[in-house]
Amino acid sequence: MLFDLRGRGRRRTVQVIYIGLALLMGLSLVGLGIGSLGGGGILSGLGSNEGSSSASFSAQIKKYEKLTKEQPANASAWENLAKAQLHEAGGEAFVSPTAGVSAKGKELYAQVATSWNHYLALNPRSPNPELAQQMVTVFGEEGLDQPAEAVKTLQIVVAARPESAALYAALAEYAYKAHNVSVGDLASEKAISLAPAGQRPRLKTELAALKKNPNPSTETSTATGAGGKTFDLKSSGNGKYTATPSKGASGLTSSTK
Repeated sequence: MLFDLRGRGRRRTVQVIYIGLALLMGLSLVGLGIGSLGGGGILSGLGSNEGSSSASFSAQIKKYEKLTKEQPANASAWENLAKAQLHEAGGEAFVSPTAGVSAKGKELYAQVATSWNHYLALNPRSPNPELAQQMVTVFGEEGLDQPAEAVKTLQIVVAARPESAALYAALAEYAYKAHNVSVGDLASEKAISLAPAGQRPRLKTELAALKKNPNPSTETSTATGAGGKTFDLKSSGNGKYTATPSKGASGLTSSTK
């Protein structure tokens, strides 16, 4: 289900889907003559030789790093630097489908975040919603794990796409993770109102669970094993739990499904 937010893998998948949809939307607009590859959109530069390889992304990064030093008040330069860094961060050295973002990838994500924050600090009249959508991945739990920053970027995205129940649900999730209950509640209400009628009860239940426990992957419980020993169970994702003796128990450890 689209609104099943309980698993980290599902949340990453939804983020990737959104990024793909943003790219497809941009390509469609360009094909219809509405958009422009030469403008400030997320596809800027993809139609040229500059955007065809990781080496060219490196060249773009150097180009815009130089420009931001020469023109620190140039919002477009910071925007394009963040885009180039994001393209670079998609390379095999930085992220893998199985292992996720590498240590080098997170270092590059930190650089992207710096460029993005410089861009926003210049108060662009209409912050780029496609770029903001990509920044959610940077600030998400698979990236820098900065939910408060993810909330800020998602607010830009939902302002541009106020009809998306899924985006409001994501905003609610990150707001709860950032302990911003007021924003989380407002986003939850909006997500539920926009969702198809048949999905509203489940979405309402899941968002309520996220509000109660915004970090389910770290949820703990207790269990009693053989001989009456008590263990603390901590979820490690994918239905697996790590069992450690409760205080006062012996030093034995075990794991279970």
